[in-house]
Amino acid sequence: MTFSRLRAFAPAFALSIAVAAPLAAQSNLKAGASGRASSTVTLAAPRVQGQPAPKPFKISVDYGVPAARGRAVAGALADDLGKVWRLGANEATAFVTEVDLDIGGATVPKGTYSLFAETTKGAWKLIISKKTGAWGTEYDQAMDLVRVPLKERTLSSPAEALVIQLIPGTTGASGELRFAWGTLEHSVAWSAK
Repeated sequence: MTFSRLRAFAPAFALSIAVAAPLAAQSNLKAGASGRASSTVTLAAPRVQGQPAPKPFKISVDYGVPAARGRAVAGALADDLGKVWRLGANEATAFVTEVDLDIGGATVPKGTYSLFAETTKGAWKLIISKKTGAWGTEYDQAMDLVRVPLKERTLSSPAEALVIQLIPGTTGASGELRFAWGTLEHSVAWSAK
C-alpha cells in the first residue's frame, strides 16, 4: 500500500475503530501530506456514583511513515538484529500520554517520550525513551525509561508503509499499541493506572 493509498484508507480505518470501540474510548489514525501520521485514543474512566464525571484523557503517537518501495523490509530489518531502530522515519516517533500507564508490565508516567525498537529475531523490544524532540537516529541508551517485550506475528499480506496504531480495549481504560511494516506486526498491551 503506497502512502497516498494509506492516506485515503486512514479515515475509513479510523471510523471502523471508533464504531467498534466501547463508548468510553475513541481512536483515530491520521496520515498527513508531510509524510507523518498519528494515532490517538481518547478514553474516559468509568464514572463513580456521587463523583463528578472524570475528565477524558488522550494517548497519542506521531511518527514518520517509511515505505518499502520495493525493498524487502523484513529482510532489511533482519540484517540489523540486535540494533535499535527509530520506529519510523525522520524525526523520532513521539509518544504522549496524559495519564500514567502500564505498558507491557512497565510503568510509564504521564508525559512525552520517543519510541524506538530493538530488532531481535522473534523477540523485539519496545524502547520508551525520555529524550524527545531529536532526529530519529539520535538514540541514547542512557535516556531509556523502559524496554518491554513485544508480541510478534507474521502478516498474511505485507504492509507497504509503516502503520502504528493505538487500539482501545473493549473494557476499561486499556488497549494495545501495534505497529506493522513488511511481513511483521508487533504489539504490546497498555492500561491506565
